[in-house]
Amino acid sequence: MNTENQVLGLIKLSGYIKAFLAKKLDDYNEDDVNIGLLLKKSEIENPWFTIDNQKFALRQWTDLLTEENIKNWLQNYSISKVSKKVGLILAGNIPLVGFHDVISVILSNHIPLIKLSSKDKTMLPFLLKKWKEFSNDAIQFEFVERLENFDAVIATGSNNTARYLEYYFKNHLSIIRKNRTSIAVLKGDETEEELQLLANDIFQYFGLGCRNVTRIFIPKDFVIDRLFESFLDFQDIINHNKYANNYDYNRAVYLLNQDKFWDNNFVMLKEDDKLFSPLSVINFSRYESLDEVKNFIAENEADIQCIVAKDDLGLNSISFGEAQSPSLDTYADNVDTMKFLEVV
Repeated sequence: MNTENQVLGLIKLSGYIKAFLAKKLDDYNEDDVNIGLLLKKSEIENPWFTIDNQKFALRQWTDLLTEENIKNWLQNYSISKVSKKVGLILAGNIPLVGFHDVISVILSNHIPLIKLSSKDKTMLPFLLKKWKEFSNDAIQFEFVERLENFDAVIATGSNNTARYLEYYFKNHLSIIRKNRTSIAVLKGDETEEELQLLANDIFQYFGLGCRNVTRIFIPKDFVIDRLFESFLDFQDIINHNKYANNYDYNRAVYLLNQDKFWDNNFVMLKEDDKLFSPLSVINFSRYESLDEVKNFIAENEADIQCIVAKDDLGLNSISFGEAQSPSLDTYADNVDTMKFLEVV
């Protein structure tokens, strides 16, 4: 097994990307220019992947991939002595969303057969090429258009796609992921800073990730304007063409239906019991008792990725502003990928 070289290569990759992110354009060397061009290419191929959002994703990974973090993560698992081929069908809703699966498979001593999302096909191959270089060829991977000759599969898709995938892979070891989203629960005594951090949980990646908050629970007497005030740092989001199209469409639908909603010209708040909300819309509901919230969470547990709230509410939550900064042992759909890979 080459785990030591793999980990060392991953740490070097993290340092390499961190050095790039720390530089100004005028200080770029040839390698830096190439990374910059890849970021731009990715944005052209998928306008949701702005350079700022791609850099944010890269920064999260450089913060995660330290020697201490990786070793603390891996010590909880046994590394397979026999390498198997694990098919990966990756999502493309936010930049590098499939990187965790790839890392997990490789560090479990398996070989990922990677089917890239058409929406995110540029940066991941580059990162894997550099990781292979930094680890002295200690990692193996393949990019494929169609999964064949694999021992297990990890696939991510919409709820409709997941039904097809579950049927297609019914005779294989598999993890099949579906749509999820996240919620926030406010007590009413949150500081302005905490509400501004909540805005990050809502608007980062335009709200396209499963860890983005799309539903907020607020106390009965909470003043809605406090939310709008905390959102102001993200008002330029409306200048993004694809986001603006969603905003205009949803606003027009609500007006035609004579629905009640609150609007600040770049996001709408709608009093609605639904967990999922359309892009550019945040659903909210008022509660009198925390038991109402707990009942909702219990009923919708399979569709909730994370809960953003203060610790003292006892909701197994994360702090404001941390939704898009999961740890290495935080798994999509709360299914432990590394445990799954132990038995492949």
